[in-house]
Amino acid sequence: MPCHIPSTHSFPPVMGEALQECRGAILLPRSCCHPRGAASGHAEQAGCTMTLTTTSGPATSVAQAFFCLLLCIPWGSSCPPSCQCTERAGAKAVLCSSQHLEEIPKDIPRDVVFLKLDANSITRIPSNAFRHLSHLEEIDLSRNAIEKIDRAAFKGVAAGLRSLDLSSNRIRSIPKEALLALNAKLRLANNPWHCECALQEVLWEARLDLDSVRDITCHTAPRQEYVGKPLLQVLDAGVNFCSVRQRTMDVAMFVAMFAWFAMLIVYVVCYVRHNREDSCRHRDYLSSLPSAQPRAEAASTAL
Repeated sequence: MPCHIPSTHSFPPVMGEALQECRGAILLPRSCCHPRGAASGHAEQAGCTMTLTTTSGPATSVAQAFFCLLLCIPWGSSCPPSCQCTERAGAKAVLCSSQHLEEIPKDIPRDVVFLKLDANSITRIPSNAFRHLSHLEEIDLSRNAIEKIDRAAFKGVAAGLRSLDLSSNRIRSIPKEALLALNAKLRLANNPWHCECALQEVLWEARLDLDSVRDITCHTAPRQEYVGKPLLQVLDAGVNFCSVRQRTMDVAMFVAMFAWFAMLIVYVVCYVRHNREDSCRHRDYLSSLPSAQPRAEAASTAL
C-alpha cells in the first residue's frame, strides 16, 4: 500500500533544507519520522505510521516527507519472490512450501525465526547456507530431494536453532560434525540411510525427535541381515557399527605389520645368501693362487 501524504499546499522540491530538518528523525517499528517543529502531516505504509513536523514551510515539508518515507521502507526485510512472509507468535515466518525450489533462497530476511522449505526439490545444503540468519529457531526441509549436506551447512545458527526437520529426503549419510554441534531437535526419518558408525554416533549424541527415531531404517548396511530393519532395533540387538569399523582397522593394521615383517625376513635371507656367495667366491679365488711353499722348498734345495 503506497504512502499517502494529504496536504492543502502545492510543494516545490527543496531537498537541501529538508535533509537538514530530518536529521533529528528517529526510526521506530511503528512510527517512521518525528522531527522537531510545529506544523504536522501524516503518512501510512502497510501499518507504518509516520508523523511529520516541520518549521520551514511548504517546500521543506514535501522533501521531509520523501526522506522519511525512505526511512519507512523496510529495506532489509524483503521477502523472496516465491515465498510468503508473515508472523507467527509475534515472530517473522517465511513460508516457501511447495514452490518447486531447487536451492535455498539467497534473499531470506535476516530477522526470520521460522523457515519452511518443505515439499520442494532442494538437493543439497551447502556450507553457510543459513549463516546470516542469526534469529532462526526452526527449519523445515522435509519432503525434498536432499542428498548431500556439507559439514558447515548449519554454521552460524547452531546456538539458537531449536528444531530441524530433514525427514523424507534422499540422505544416505551425513557428516556427524554437521549435526552434533546443534542443540536442535532433529527429525531424520524416512531417508535411505546407510547404517554405519557415523549414523550410530548421531543417534547416540544428537537430540532426536522421539516420535520419529523409530522410522530411521537401514536401507543399506555392512551386513545384509540388517537391511530393512529400524536402526534402533539393530542397535538394541547388540550390534555396534563403530566396533565393526574398529575390527576392520585392526585387521588392516595386522596385515600391514605382517607384510612388513615378511619383507624384513626376505631382506635378511637375501643379505645372508649374498654374503655367503661372496665368501665362496673369495675362497675360490684364494685357492686358485700359486702356493708360496713349493717355491721356498725349491730354493732351499738349490742352496
